[in-house]
Amino acid sequence: MQALEQFSLKEKVIVIPGGTGVLGSAFARAVAAAGARVAVIGRNRDKAAAVVADIRQKGGEAMDLIADVLEEKQVREARDRILDQWGRVDGLVNAAGGNTPGAVVPPDKDLFSVRTEAIREVVDLNIYGTVIPTQCFAEVMARQQKGSIINISSLSAQRPLSRVMGYSLAKTAVEGYTQWMAIELPKRYGDGLRVNALAPGVFLTEQNRGLLLRPDGSYSERAQLFVDNTPFGRLGDPEELTGTVIWLLSDASRFVNGAVILVDGGFNAFSGV
Repeated sequence: MQALEQFSLKEKVIVIPGGTGVLGSAFARAVAAAGARVAVIGRNRDKAAAVVADIRQKGGEAMDLIADVLEEKQVREARDRILDQWGRVDGLVNAAGGNTPGAVVPPDKDLFSVRTEAIREVVDLNIYGTVIPTQCFAEVMARQQKGSIINISSLSAQRPLSRVMGYSLAKTAVEGYTQWMAIELPKRYGDGLRVNALAPGVFLTEQNRGLLLRPDGSYSERAQLFVDNTPFGRLGDPEELTGTVIWLLSDASRFVNGAVILVDGGFNAFSGV
């Protein structure tokens, strides 16, 4: 296989739950540009249709499906539609997830004021929003004996970041699930099945906008701390995650399994000195 051909996603079917978000939509556009057929799954019909329309306008092949990742019946229905149209699933990017204000602990609030229900909401979204799509689509991959799954972790699973307690708990569990499935899937169904995780550093998304930006659009004190402790001296751009996603979905990474790939501008490596 030629070097560049290893990175091709030509005619591969890639499913992206959460493909309507800032990061998920960047993933969808990038894998489509790399030649994949892309299934964008989200709860918002207009946003999903807009991502798909953009892909098609640029000559790509995509379909939008409306489903809540926490509702297994809806995810299975989406899977069946994908199989009816394209007949297979080659890759899954579990981009659904996020945080909620109720699970954040501001510095001026009592640590013990956080409601258990708020923590559970964030944990459910990130854990079951990863487990349910994986159960649905990995079943297809197991029959094919081939497929690549990418879960989305976070820098907060590598280091305990202040304030985001619920999110840190959830993403730590996502990494544990990633490694567990990376063992079980290939041992049971063959070495064509792989599960890895992408751990982004600090990227501006809808979920963290309130923590990172002031009302006038300038960086908050928290955002500036991230910038100051990143050797690159800035926040990340969603497009800077897409190369890693393409690599993990492609045959170029076919012996990469159970890995957590940090894309953080060096934040995790930096001691602050």
